[in-house]
Amino acid sequence: MAARQPDVLLLQELKGTEFPSAWFKEQGYDSAAVTQKTYNGVAILSRSPIEVLSTTLVGDETDSHARFLEVLIRGIRVVDIYLPNGNPVGTPKFDYKLAWMDRLTQEMQRWLASGVPTVIGGDFNVIPEDIDCHKPASWVRDALFQPETRARYQAMLALGYTDAFRSLHPGELGQFTFWDYFRQAFEHNRGVRIDHFLLSPDLAPRLERCEVDRGPRALEKPSDHTPIVVSLRDL
Repeated sequence: MAARQPDVLLLQELKGTEFPSAWFKEQGYDSAAVTQKTYNGVAILSRSPIEVLSTTLVGDETDSHARFLEVLIRGIRVVDIYLPNGNPVGTPKFDYKLAWMDRLTQEMQRWLASGVPTVIGGDFNVIPEDIDCHKPASWVRDALFQPETRARYQAMLALGYTDAFRSLHPGELGQFTFWDYFRQAFEHNRGVRIDHFLLSPDLAPRLERCEVDRGPRALEKPSDHTPIVVSLRDL
C-alpha cells in the first residue's frame, strides 16, 4: 500500500475471521470483507466508498466458502474472487472447481447484460496457456492446468472479457504471479501466472497498463503470490 498507493486493492486467502477494517480506515481506505476461519477469505479496499452488492456466488446455496465479493466503486462493478484450487484431479475438489467456474461464467453473462462496467480480479487458480508457466510438463496432472479448467477460462474470454495482462503483453514469456517455496523457484523464475484481471468489453478500452510487481515476493517470509497491478483511464 505504501509503495503503490492503489486506489483499489483486492486481497485473497485471508484465512481468518477478524478483519482490521478500522485500521484500514485510518489509512484512508474503505473496506469490505468476506471471512472464514482458517480457510479462504476475500477483501476489497478502496479510497472511494464501497457499495457491497453480493458476498456469495449464486448457484449453490450449500457453498459456504468465503471466495467471492462483488462491490460497486465509482460506477464500476469490482469482483474479487479466490477460485478453488481443485486438486487432486478426479476428486470432489476438482468437481467443485469446475462447477464454481460454471457458476461464475453464468454470472459474467448476466453482468454483461446489466450495462455496468465490470472488472473481475483475484486468484483464479488457472494457468490459461502453456506460455503462462515455466515448464508445462510439470503441470499436466495439476487441476490448474487441466483441459477442462483452461476451456472454462477461455469460455469467459469468449463472452467478450479481456485478460488485462495478456492483452498488453502478447507472447511475453516468464511473466508469473506465483512461485512455490521449494527448490528456489522464485530465484530461478519457475512460476505460473494464475492471478488475473478480466475486463468487460465496456471497460477494456480504459485499460492503460497491467504489470506483475515481483517486489513483494522477494521480501523476507513473503506470500507465494505477488501482486498484479492494473491501471484504468478515468472517464
